[in-house]
Amino acid sequence: MKQPLFFLLTLLAFISCKPSEARRPVSSNSGSFIDASIERNKQLNEFEYARIASYITTSKTDFTPSEYGFWYRYNTKIDLDARTPKFGDMVTYTYNVQTLEGRIIYTEDDLKLQTYYMDQQELFTGLREGLKLMKEGESVTFIFPSQQAYGYYGDNDQIGRNLPLVCEVSLLNLTTN
Repeated sequence: MKQPLFFLLTLLAFISCKPSEARRPVSSNSGSFIDASIERNKQLNEFEYARIASYITTSKTDFTPSEYGFWYRYNTKIDLDARTPKFGDMVTYTYNVQTLEGRIIYTEDDLKLQTYYMDQQELFTGLREGLKLMKEGESVTFIFPSQQAYGYYGDNDQIGRNLPLVCEVSLLNLTTN
């Protein structure tokens, strides 16, 4: 009786000690969706930058490219050695929003007087970085590509998706923290 039991246990030990095999996925993704999305975004950027370049050429004024990916020009420039906003400073400003074609989306009256604590509140990327370039009393016109403005979703009201914007911003007051 001991011999068949020993034989059975030995057989089970050999069968159960088989090395494990990696399981293969039921389906595999080739990454084609991501590749297609990257290609669409590259084409969108090229199209937007061509439109912006055309706008700059037809406006016949010099716009300076920023390190943040937008363009700007001073309407009113303060040449004094004044301070620019830093983290936590409170700025009071007005601005308007329009398309590259000149269609006004929001006027200064629509948007009212704005108060913003630098880098501590929500504000679209381009305007947040643009305010950091300004001094109290300056007025600047910014051109924001859509990824620096409201991007893919727009503002769910009047600003459409993937829409480059032109904003004229006036920094009225800067209170240091």
